[in-house]
Amino acid sequence: MIKFEEAYRIVSEAGIKLSTEKVLLNNSLGCVLAEDVKSDMNMPPFDKSAMDGYACKEADMANELEVVEVIPAGKIPEKTIGKNQCAKIMTGAMIPEGADCVIMVEHTEETGNNKIRYTKIIPEINVCEVESENKPNVNICYLGEDIETGNVVLEKGTLIKAQHIATMASVGSIEPLVYRKPKVAVIPTGDEIVEPHIKPNISQIRNSNGAQIVAQLKAMGIEANYFGIARDTENVTMDLIQKAYEENDVVLLTGGVSMGDFDLVPEILKSLKFELLFESIAVQPGKPTVFGKRGDKFCFGLPGNPVSSFVQFELLTKPLLYLLMGQKYKPFNFKLPLGKDYRRRKAERLSWVPAIFTQEGTVVPVEYHGSAHINGLGPADGIMAVPIGVTELKEGELINVRQI
Repeated sequence: MIKFEEAYRIVSEAGIKLSTEKVLLNNSLGCVLAEDVKSDMNMPPFDKSAMDGYACKEADMANELEVVEVIPAGKIPEKTIGKNQCAKIMTGAMIPEGADCVIMVEHTEETGNNKIRYTKIIPEINVCEVESENKPNVNICYLGEDIETGNVVLEKGTLIKAQHIATMASVGSIEPLVYRKPKVAVIPTGDEIVEPHIKPNISQIRNSNGAQIVAQLKAMGIEANYFGIARDTENVTMDLIQKAYEENDVVLLTGGVSMGDFDLVPEILKSLKFELLFESIAVQPGKPTVFGKRGDKFCFGLPGNPVSSFVQFELLTKPLLYLLMGQKYKPFNFKLPLGKDYRRRKAERLSWVPAIFTQEGTVVPVEYHGSAHINGLGPADGIMAVPIGVTELKEGELINVRQI
């Protein structure tokens, strides 16, 4: 049995990046960039108005101004702004030649005969140029002040989220180069489990692990290859794992990894030429977690209890999958004060306890009866870490928490 930190190191060092491919922008959510994305244009692409108002010469602001045209966004100005002239302009529209500032429409009044007057004594602060020493507060966003042509807007290794889709769309990156998502096989094992649509008899339970693992993969943007239940027969299980290995990059099994007479997975993996890098971790839940490698493909044997399989997927499987996709996974870990005292009887393993985040900014463990208590995981916002050797934590004590 090894410590969790050692298991995590082994997983982190085992992965290799998969091949790359180009995907359509709208299909790239959840992928990882395999190259930098650069802008193909300046942003803004022209001097534009930061607000609705009137574009004029700053030197003429105290005078009555003649409105010579109206400039909506998307229109090229037709007039040059001369002395005591202005153009009514909309947010995002191109600044006309001759103008060097924009007066907010709220700070003007119409004086008749197509003329306006500035009514505010102190000029409005320009949101685009607040700290500029070289340009006045003129409510203009200048050509290329956000991004210049050739600037890197997204770095290689970025996990593409919705906000990154917008960035790529704005620079014309319609077919980003990404790392291929891994093909992942899911195989629950056990004679006692039946699929969810079947009502179990007195000695059976429904297969929650299969649906759970498939959902965890889908949350990562990975479509699982579900192989169905492997019964506790060596030849059947071996054939199913071999087929899954041939067709996928990673094989995820649940159950069959403990010390029982019918826990066949570790020996089957060895007979299939997998090198088992660890078979037991000093962690709770999830002690009998198996991780193996064969060539450039991988296999996890996760425990059969549903909370164990969920937690170990989050702790170890997810980092490996992201590593294959070209991204070093950074889970959302933080410290929160404990909302009430916590005690446990045994402390020889690192414990991950389902917990709720409160409105008061504390974390409180949920009612949790053990690794088979899947309903205990349902209300949890995260899992809190109780270190080896610690049997008691006091209310208010800071504790490491991982969001799930």
